[in-house]
Amino acid sequence: MSAPVPRAATVLFEEGFENAPGAPRLLTAYTGAPPLAETYTADPAWLTACNGWLVSAADPATAPAGSGCGTSWPSQQAMASALAEWAGGDPAANHAVTAYTAGNPGAGKTQLETVQPVQVASTGRFLTFSVDAAAVNCSAAHPLLEFFLLDGERAVPAFTDPINTCTDADTVTANGTRVGTYAGDDAVLFSGSSAGVRMVNAQASGTGNDGAIDNLRILDATPQLSTAFDPDPVGVGDPTTLTFTVTNTTEKAAKRGWSFTEQLPPGLVADPGSATTSCPSGTVTVDPDGRGLTSGGDLAAGQESCTITVRVTSARSGTYTLCAAATTARHGIDPPGCTSVTFVALLMDAHAQAVTAAPAAPLAPSDVTCTEDPATDNAQLGNTHVGSSTGSFTSATTHAAGTAGTGSARTATSTSTSTVNGLHLLGGLVSAGTATATATATAPAALGTVTLTGTTTLTGARVGNTTLAAHPAPNTVITLPQLGTVTLNEQRVYGDGRGLVVNALHVRLSDGTDIVVGGARASLTRTPGPCPSP
Repeated sequence: MSAPVPRAATVLFEEGFENAPGAPRLLTAYTGAPPLAETYTADPAWLTACNGWLVSAADPATAPAGSGCGTSWPSQQAMASALAEWAGGDPAANHAVTAYTAGNPGAGKTQLETVQPVQVASTGRFLTFSVDAAAVNCSAAHPLLEFFLLDGERAVPAFTDPINTCTDADTVTANGTRVGTYAGDDAVLFSGSSAGVRMVNAQASGTGNDGAIDNLRILDATPQLSTAFDPDPVGVGDPTTLTFTVTNTTEKAAKRGWSFTEQLPPGLVADPGSATTSCPSGTVTVDPDGRGLTSGGDLAAGQESCTITVRVTSARSGTYTLCAAATTARHGIDPPGCTSVTFVALLMDAHAQAVTAAPAAPLAPSDVTCTEDPATDNAQLGNTHVGSSTGSFTSATTHAAGTAGTGSARTATSTSTSTVNGLHLLGGLVSAGTATATATATAPAALGTVTLTGTTTLTGARVGNTTLAAHPAPNTVITLPQLGTVTLNEQRVYGDGRGLVVNALHVRLSDGTDIVVGGARASLTRTPGPCPSP
């Protein structure tokens, strides 16, 4: 069973800084596209000395008056072009927010912050950011970008290590610009209804510390829960493993504190002692009645997925389905799709008769009919005539049973025993002290092979002048000249090899007489059936 493939995070907000016709401008003079029309602010140190300018290669080649950029302006335009090439945009027209520090800004100051809050559709979601970033002059001080998600006045870090494009670039362009796409490595389990972004530069020096950003995004990076059963199908009473997989999104940020509760459908029961989890800080608790479980934990930064497993079983056959509605109390996790498991039972079918002489009804019948539940049936007869002139026997007992073993193991047995004192059939042509037939169908598991066994035991039995062996070979035929045949230990497989008929004695005469003494049959059939007829 392979883990689901991580999916991309959902973009809740994206700013490409392209709603900027006309001359270059400072970040604080820019308004994003409607309907949000986002605006931005920054600490003064990042709005002076050639910092905070929206630049494109299509802008004039001379820096704006009073910008403090001087001869660095073409390098800023080159970073905007490099970011466009990286993202597949237009290198000539693309705008980026640049900083070519002409003085020491000081550490830990806000380089960019959203003003209008971005609405979040639902709470309890993991949010993070991504940004395209470029850097030059990496031989000197490096820009060190730290991102925070804003929940009202509260700023929550969405990183563990600052973004350092100089050391972690995805590519280096022909003019030496280092560029890449970066996402937060520590997603925030967000509880607010709106969010913002704050980018802080932890680099205090203005010697170097030259870079640009583009395509700022707020991402919903909530991991996905999925479920699977293995094996499927499985026998009633046997265990299958239910695996919950928590799959990260493609940026693979850390996700700490997700949780969920799963309710199992009626008839499906979890084993409390079997629950395990591979998730960091993971917990899993199964309800005492086995009807549900609660789990929680983390995904570490860079971790693609983790799992929670528990063994489940069912005492009844059927197909059990888990869908999103079964996953309740979700926090920081998306619900699974549907998955199902089928539990297979063996239907036990066993029948025994002392004597059958068509068209009369069988004598002393015992029947266990096509059931997955253990059952038995017994019958007895005393001194009885077979038909008006066919013969008689002094007593007979029959027994039919279906029994359950460990797990889904089943046995269907039927036994027909005829105990005869001075038995006379057909005027004494066929006689026996006792005649016993047994048919047994056994399977070690519902999905296992069915084993069929049959035996016949005779004592004091004769056909004409021939004394019969106590254990005749299957399907031994004795011919009655000009009358018909007698088959000893008659055995016949039916139901695609899942059932067996055994008759101790089977008399067939040319005048149509058909008598079975000691008849038994047994079969095992997987649900939903039906049980076969011989």
